[in-house]
Amino acid sequence: MSHDTKDIRNVTLLGHSGSGKTTFAECMLYEAGQITRRGAVEEGNTASDYTNIEKERGNSIFSALLHAEWKDSKINIIDTPGFDDFVGEVVSALKVADTGVMLLNAKNGVEVGTELIWDYIEKFETPALFVINQLDHEKADFESTLQQAQNRFGNKVIPVQYPLNAGSGFNTIVDALRMTLYIFPDGGGKPEKAPIPDSEMERAMEMHNALVEAAAENEEGLMEKFFDEGTLSEEDLAMGLRIAIANQQIFPVFCCSSTQNMGSGRIMGFINDICPSPADRPAAKLADGGTLTCDSSGSATIFIYKTISEPQVGNVSYFKVYSGTLKAGDELVNEANRNSERMAQLFVANGKSRDHIDELKAGDIGVTVKLKTTHTNNTLNTKGTDRKIEPMHFPEPRIRVAVNPPSKADMEKLMKALQTISEEDPTLIVEQSKALKQTLLYGQGQLHIDLIKYRIELVNKVSMEFIKPRISYRETITKEANTSYRHKKQTGGAGQFAEVHMRIEPYYDGMPAPKDLSVRNTEVEELPWGGKLAYYWCIVGGSIDAKFSNAIKKGIMQKMEEGPLTGSYCQDIRVCIYDGKMHPVDSNDMAFMLASTQAFKTNFKEASPQILEPIYNLEILCADDVMGDIMGDLQTRRAIIVGMSAEGHYQKIMATVPLAELYQYSSTLRSLSQGRAKFHQEFREYNPVPHDIQQKLIETHEAELEEA
Repeated sequence: MSHDTKDIRNVTLLGHSGSGKTTFAECMLYEAGQITRRGAVEEGNTASDYTNIEKERGNSIFSALLHAEWKDSKINIIDTPGFDDFVGEVVSALKVADTGVMLLNAKNGVEVGTELIWDYIEKFETPALFVINQLDHEKADFESTLQQAQNRFGNKVIPVQYPLNAGSGFNTIVDALRMTLYIFPDGGGKPEKAPIPDSEMERAMEMHNALVEAAAENEEGLMEKFFDEGTLSEEDLAMGLRIAIANQQIFPVFCCSSTQNMGSGRIMGFINDICPSPADRPAAKLADGGTLTCDSSGSATIFIYKTISEPQVGNVSYFKVYSGTLKAGDELVNEANRNSERMAQLFVANGKSRDHIDELKAGDIGVTVKLKTTHTNNTLNTKGTDRKIEPMHFPEPRIRVAVNPPSKADMEKLMKALQTISEEDPTLIVEQSKALKQTLLYGQGQLHIDLIKYRIELVNKVSMEFIKPRISYRETITKEANTSYRHKKQTGGAGQFAEVHMRIEPYYDGMPAPKDLSVRNTEVEELPWGGKLAYYWCIVGGSIDAKFSNAIKKGIMQKMEEGPLTGSYCQDIRVCIYDGKMHPVDSNDMAFMLASTQAFKTNFKEASPQILEPIYNLEILCADDVMGDIMGDLQTRRAIIVGMSAEGHYQKIMATVPLAELYQYSSTLRSLSQGRAKFHQEFREYNPVPHDIQQKLIETHEAELEEA
């Protein structure tokens, strides 16, 4: 049965690893009657952690779509991983969710993952509520966790409930919204309702009044009513809270023990009654700057937020209906490639379990299979409708590794497997670098990359080894040099003959022409890898026919693509061809190309050559108490600190660092900060490497050439 837009709730479970999201999801499904027995992470039988790798590791790696029928509503639940390496799964979940449910571990308080995920909640402007979980743990501390949340996320964090007896005997919750005491039986489940004890009434009323004020603040009529009557009816209170949550004016806090199944039913009731439906959320943003209202009567538009590849099934596509009513068998057009896709089967999901459904209305989330040319971030429309939902923007990579190439046959299998995974996971970028002659992987962290390796070796049976990636150096010169080179080769028939006289010098824009040479033709070429080649033809008297000019330039370019010092690209050089010799029979394009290549190589080494290295701007956000350790580490990386400032709850360090010193920096920073730091890097410029490093680079390259 399909649900109307107003009766749909899309929530995503968020939180640091170990906060209990997957167990909480089990409680939600159990309370709604979707499952008859609650699974456990330790037993590997939960609905959301259903892949073999998740069962082996005992934690979530992929987001999982679940759903629960509650009263007249359908609650779609997306369970997400807690490790920052899998942040792409969080981004895609927040793209399609209308409410974020942030779980906090009552023993550990606000952890690093919580803070990192909160940045995305703010970016997506997602309404959110907090659930302080694991209140049955002997070291559970509700008050400290609540205080940390309020300190970190502000005074909009307002408790709805508090535990009466947190710890190993936890079974009672005071609910200040309903002014009721919930007492849970052994084993959890449906609680007994009781009056709030006199000893707790003052605190409960104080919390209740704070909720009433928060609800009244967002609606003028409610505020007047509140001033007149001093309180609000249950109906008015619900309306005010609905507005407040939808506008991110309040982040309510609930209590729970998901292992004991205590508190989840009340939270689901709140989600059903108070949290926004897709119809209550702002219109979706379109790529062209327009918006799309969530209305089931319009033409159909769906957005693919996740794609996975399953054996025997192929591509499984997870989508949200942004407009219209989607029916099984409908033909939609992919906005990106204009290909038509038939939605042969539609499903609702509970992890691996999928049930057929005939239609899904605007706002709902579903699954389909075997789309041919549609992937994550694609929009599909009814034919004749041209809309593109604003795509998801994933965080930039934080780690870069090279793949040690296996055999040729295995390399083909490996690239195919990497292509499949990168289509599933947009945070993995695969690059076959022509400059470095390496296959590079860019990911979110070491764990992310290691799990890619694990999956490929397990599923595709291809051995995969990571090595340190090469650096894209550049080569240039710092002074003028002149040389000549004669290429002469005699074979049985016609021979080869060419002689080239060449000057090379550093080039810069606006450079004056050489005074001692007669320049006949000038070409200044923007090089594909950056920098320029200025090529001057200065032949007087026809010592070399002008028809050989292009061959000479081609020979120079060949060497510039594989520089004389380290095999790196050369840049910002002016070459003047000012004399030479040719033979009426034995001179040809090949002879002049070979002569110019050798002349350039010899000349280059006489012109005080310089290796340039890529320098990156590095911006680090970290906690106060780890700033010293991070600064100390930067000093060991040839970094130059260019600034420091405060940004929100973080300290910001700005530095310039050579790329060669940033290998595995993500892992180092995580270790130094206990995960309480993040960084952003972007290319700045090329600068000369220090002399001692230049010598080492040249020696290493020469040794590699000898081995080859």
